Amino acid sequence: MKILVIEDNKDSRQLVVDILTMQGYDVLSAVDGLDGLAAAQAETPDLIVLDVNLPKLSGFEVCERLKADPDLSRIPILMLTALSEIDDRVQGLGLGAEDYLTKPFNPRELAARVEVRLRAKQESDHLRAARDQILQTFEHYVAATVVEQLLDDPTKVALGGHMHTVTAFFADLEGFTTLSEYADPETLFTVLNGYLSLIADAVIENRGTLDKFLGDGVMALFNAPLPQPDHALHAVKAALAAQTQVQAYQQSLPEKLRLNFRIGIHTGEAIVGNVGTSRLRNYTAIGDTINTASRLEKTGMGGQILISDETYQQVRNHIEAKKLGNRALKGREMPILIYEVMEMKE
Repeated sequence: MKILVIEDNKDSRQLVVDILTMQGYDVLSAVDGLDGLAAAQAETPDLIVLDVNLPKLSGFEVCERLKADPDLSRIPILMLTALSEIDDRVQGLGLGAEDYLTKPFNPRELAARVEVRLRAKQESDHLRAARDQILQTFEHYVAATVVEQLLDDPTKVALGGHMHTVTAFFADLEGFTTLSEYADPETLFTVLNGYLSLIADAVIENRGTLDKFLGDGVMALFNAPLPQPDHALHAVKAALAAQTQVQAYQQSLPEKLRLNFRIGIHTGEAIVGNVGTSRLRNYTAIGDTINTASRLEKTGMGGQILISDETYQQVRNHIEAKKLGNRALKGREMPILIYEVMEMKE
């Protein structure tokens, strides 16, 4: 780890450098406040040992400027001074310094304090990295409240693949391929984004996770990354909400641009986690449950919400549904029992 020593006294500076070098650290040094500030900006060390009495800029001024810089504010500062007055210690700590050591100091104490501060920084960096990973993975796919819960307790989400019960949700615009043959590209993208925004908003408002956009369709997950006891009901509510919003949106469009979503919903076990490479990953789910929901969507017609019996058993007390019987789905040997969702019960 890299440590910057800012000390104007040559002997004192060399002493600190020698002590820290013997501990195995990569040690840099600067002879005055301006020099030290420039070195911190150029090198971004893991810790700064900062003398208070410095030419050009005092240690207090250096500390204040470092803590005001968003790129440098997280670097821990250990202040050194020959002054023993409590006011000086309070001033340094008040400006954001993490620790204070009065000269002359015991070399073992300096080494111990440096080790403690670096360990704390490592722990803080790891926590920040976990938070950043959660933000990068979920901030565009789930409701802000879900992200907040994940950040409050990052252990609630496992970012590796694991078997998990989910409700998978697929929606696709019927007739969009035909429309794309004759509509101009600008109109096509405007209309498509309008439809996709409606269904994406319905998913997020009902605490679902947007997995991906599939051309003119959407894949979403419920009960991941955070558990939801009533995830199947949330998925059905999202589908009904999207249906209602689409009907309202259609009134603003010419008749030839009025399309409807086919929606398929299925509940079951899937492998959930990050899929991809170390540089490009996507939080998703794979398995038969996902394939079944996708096949259900393709079985329907525009405006229909089709759900499997597994989903129906979880929501039957809350919805009105029409039993459509057993249907064979492409890629599956056995037919499955299907229901069409009509509306929520009063």
